[in-house]
Amino acid sequence: MTRSLQKQVSNMSLNLTAKIDEIQCHQHADTSAALHAIRTQLQELTKSVESCQSEVVEVKRDMVAIKHEIDTLQAAKEEIEELRDAVDRLEEQTRRRKIRLLEQASSFSPTGLTCFLCYAIFAAVLGMFQFGYNTGVINAPQSVIENFIGDCWKERYNKNIEGGIQDLIWSIAVSIFAIGGMIGGFCGGSIGHRFGRKKGLLLNNLLGVGGACLMGFSQMSYSFEMLILGRLVIGINCGLNTSLVPMYISEIAPLNLRGGLGTVNQLAVTVGLLLSQVLGIEQLLGNSNAWPILLGLAIVPAVMQMVLLPVCPESPRHLLITRQMEDEARRALRRLRASAHVEEDIEEMRAEEAANQSESHMSMLQLVRSSTLRMPLTIGIVMQLSQQLSGINAVLYYSTSLFTAAGLEEWQSKYATLGVGSVMVIMTLVSIPLMDRAGRRTLHLYGLGGMFIFSIFITISLLIKEMMSWMTFISVISTLCFVIFFSVGPGSIPWMITAELFSQGPRPAAMSIAVLVNWLSNFLVGIGFPKMQEAFENYTFLPFSALLACFWVFTYYKVPETKNKTFEEISAIFQRGVEREYLDDPRLYGNFHAVTSSNHLSTLNCVNTLGSKPTEPEHAALIRELSSRAQQHSPSARSDRSEGEGGLGRRGSDGSESCGGSSRAESGVSSSRASSHTSSNANSSASSRQSVIAQNIPHPSEPPV
Repeated sequence: MTRSLQKQVSNMSLNLTAKIDEIQCHQHADTSAALHAIRTQLQELTKSVESCQSEVVEVKRDMVAIKHEIDTLQAAKEEIEELRDAVDRLEEQTRRRKIRLLEQASSFSPTGLTCFLCYAIFAAVLGMFQFGYNTGVINAPQSVIENFIGDCWKERYNKNIEGGIQDLIWSIAVSIFAIGGMIGGFCGGSIGHRFGRKKGLLLNNLLGVGGACLMGFSQMSYSFEMLILGRLVIGINCGLNTSLVPMYISEIAPLNLRGGLGTVNQLAVTVGLLLSQVLGIEQLLGNSNAWPILLGLAIVPAVMQMVLLPVCPESPRHLLITRQMEDEARRALRRLRASAHVEEDIEEMRAEEAANQSESHMSMLQLVRSSTLRMPLTIGIVMQLSQQLSGINAVLYYSTSLFTAAGLEEWQSKYATLGVGSVMVIMTLVSIPLMDRAGRRTLHLYGLGGMFIFSIFITISLLIKEMMSWMTFISVISTLCFVIFFSVGPGSIPWMITAELFSQGPRPAAMSIAVLVNWLSNFLVGIGFPKMQEAFENYTFLPFSALLACFWVFTYYKVPETKNKTFEEISAIFQRGVEREYLDDPRLYGNFHAVTSSNHLSTLNCVNTLGSKPTEPEHAALIRELSSRAQQHSPSARSDRSEGEGGLGRRGSDGSESCGGSSRAESGVSSSRASSHTSSNANSSASSRQSVIAQNIPHPSEPPV
């Protein structure tokens, strides 16, 4: 029993030992598996830590780059502010200098004029007198010149000329003057730049003498070809005059008299036109024996200018800005101003030179391609078109036939035409003092508006002249009023304002283009008006009325006032539309005062603004990428990811809600407060700077701050 019990106990002990051993084996296997899993997790954690360390190094490099960008932009901001201050100072200096110029000009004499300045202007405008004289001289002796062409043809070919050929030769003799004007106007800018304004005018008089001699001796030589060639040569002479004379006068005139003296150009044209009409009367020189003298008298203004102009100085602006001859420019100014105090003029020229150094000298092609000068060039061209396409040439060329069509006798029509010329001279004289009082733009608007109204009256009078006999006088009065308003504005202002709109560098090219357009439109009106009369009959002036309305609207919205403005100020009118507007744009500097006093914060707003511009899209992309990296690797972001899944938002201790599992609002506020109060703290943490970036740089889907 005892043995059996012992054996049973022994068996139970063995079983228990086996069970214990079995249990211990299972526990050892489970422990090994757990340890192995732990080792694997530790290895993965080590790799993650190493990856985080490399990313931290990369973020540090990015932060260094960001700091460098911040410093660069801060320096740029300071430079822009200094530039704005410099521009303000320059504008103030220009304003004071202009006031001194006006005071200085009026101190020379009671009116600002000097005797020598009047002499120089008289010598120069003889070229414009030449233009006016040759414009009107060919109209009065039309019938006798046509007879001369027929006599030449019969002398050569022993037969009478056909009517069509005779009309063709006459048309060529008339219109080739405008073709010569286009050639001269096209070359005027380059000649004025190469030889100077004064020398260019002197050389041009050789063409005037040659053209006058060809026309004067054409009857003696029995050659209508000489007449045509003489008209071409005198046309080139007049084209050069219309380019060089306004440039010269605008550059020698004082600031306060530039408008009135510029009107002298048109005064000389109207005086020449009136004199040609008076001398062209049949009782004087408009007959078969004296018409060569009438045409040959064009030699008189050319010879007079060759005698008078050498005493005058070269343009001071050309001497100082183009030739860099300051001493010569000072001497010229002393003679023109009759005073030794010319420093203000010299400073104004230097300011113009400094403001337009990049323009130096421009060809016509460069001028057309220049985006900055496109608007003043367009204004200059439209102003010339408003002069020639207003219908005034139709009145000047065909006034006798217009008055005849309105019901006047032929002899009455000729004297009414003389009245038109007289009215132009008188009203041009009246407009001289108004030019610097009312202003160029205002007078041009009044002139275009009045011409528009009376062109309608002319059309109405032509329509109902047969129904009411007294409408004949309304037609004459409307035509005279049409001429009056032309003389007030469009007659003189286009020549003057084209020279005023440009600085010294592009001015010759601009004058060449403007004069070319003027002569081309002059030619088209002279050729096309007879055909317009045939096509429209009594409605001939309606196309001119429509054009006048368009020119008035353009002048009202686009043409600036240039009264009492220096050339530098006029150039700045067109440049300020781009440059000054950009400098004054508050978005350029960010919300410096509204956001915080922190320099980094303000500069980052500047980064956002500049980065949002289309010219630097990669800048904004770089900043946004660095911002996202800073958010991903910040401690608060990692803690958010460990606490919440799926990017759920949580509310921070300060009550601010952060979306996408990010606490950048909380940390951003705290770090921005810390940076604003302790900006000089050298131990500020990297997480604070990262959260500042995350707070201030917008998300790609959001607009920049």
